[in-house]
Amino acid sequence: MKTLVLKSVGRRIGYPLILLAALAFVAVSCEKEETLFVDEVESTELTTKDGRMPNGITFGSAKKAPVPGDQSIAAIAIDAGFSELVGALIYVDDELNTSLVDLFSTGTDQYTVFAPTNDAFFALYDAFDDVEEITDLPAELVLDVLLYHVVEGRRAANSVVPPVRPRKIMTLLGLTFTVNSSAVITDIAGQEINIVTPDISASNGIIHVIDGVLLPLE
Repeated sequence: MKTLVLKSVGRRIGYPLILLAALAFVAVSCEKEETLFVDEVESTELTTKDGRMPNGITFGSAKKAPVPGDQSIAAIAIDAGFSELVGALIYVDDELNTSLVDLFSTGTDQYTVFAPTNDAFFALYDAFDDVEEITDLPAELVLDVLLYHVVEGRRAANSVVPPVRPRKIMTLLGLTFTVNSSAVITDIAGQEINIVTPDISASNGIIHVIDGVLLPLE
């Protein structure tokens, strides 16, 4: 996996200008998506053990990281219906021989995944006239996007969402995004994307569900 990351870090593939321009200005706006982790989410409010606030999530500074779960990251994503994210992993595995599905299924290393909902991916596809599914995008670009959603180690909400000042998060792509105290992520493209369900614990890491696709494009 380290070889894969090193190959991707610093890659500056000459994507068509129209692709870069469209991706940089994608406005991701997703409706709620029900999963086995959320009993009820109304509007942008999410009830957590620490409380609730409009347009964001309240995290207590003393909140501890959840203990490892029984299922792997990949198994949770499949069971919860994250079909577009899983499809993206399979796509780059098939095209680039990356073995990402195996990494998140049977790997022993710990990772934190910021997992976009299906609606987040659909909003991305809608930004193009000729894109209907993830396989219509270059596999190299999809790989970069996927690595931009993964952080090494188990990082629970209390180490992702800062109490006051924005916090930079380093990803496996070698690029960062920032998170503010309202659990809003700002990516390199300037999008503001919400963490809508935090701290889903897997055997090999933690998943934070987000309502947009993070873009590592300046």
